[in-house]
Amino acid sequence: MAEDKLEVINPPNTLKQKVGTGRPGAVDLEALQRAEEVIICMTDSYLDWVVEDLKKIDQAYAKLEAATGDRKEEMEAVFDVSHDIKGQGGTFGYDLMTAIATELCRLIERTDKIGDQEVEAVKLHIASLKLVIGEDMKGQGGKAGEEMLSGLQQVCEKLLT
Repeated sequence: MAEDKLEVINPPNTLKQKVGTGRPGAVDLEALQRAEEVIICMTDSYLDWVVEDLKKIDQAYAKLEAATGDRKEEMEAVFDVSHDIKGQGGTFGYDLMTAIATELCRLIERTDKIGDQEVEAVKLHIASLKLVIGEDMKGQGGKAGEEMLSGLQQVCEKLLT
């Protein structure tokens, strides 16, 4: 058997040269700073938005739980709201919201059949999202957030294998 040789090729990072600062088409650092300030000011609005999203996901879940048949349409409604939550959380400092919603989206995308266990897993994810907001768990939520996310990942792994 011939010995395989591994060659690592590190491409040059030319992004900084392409973007640059202080020339036409460059990143305006002052504009970037203003944008960051706007995001900080919108954090309180995010909490209002996410409370509305949690109401919507509760409504979608209630329909999922009550549904019979393949439940795909109801599961898609849960997916749509969780996808919105996933997209906003990290922007406003709630990285754990994004992580949990990401796990929920993956579960829904990968689920072939929607049985009682899958519905129960969705319920667990929704309860976790509510806990993050209820306890104001910013960032990754510390040790509690890490354990919560790990538990959700284990649930998903068990269902999907």
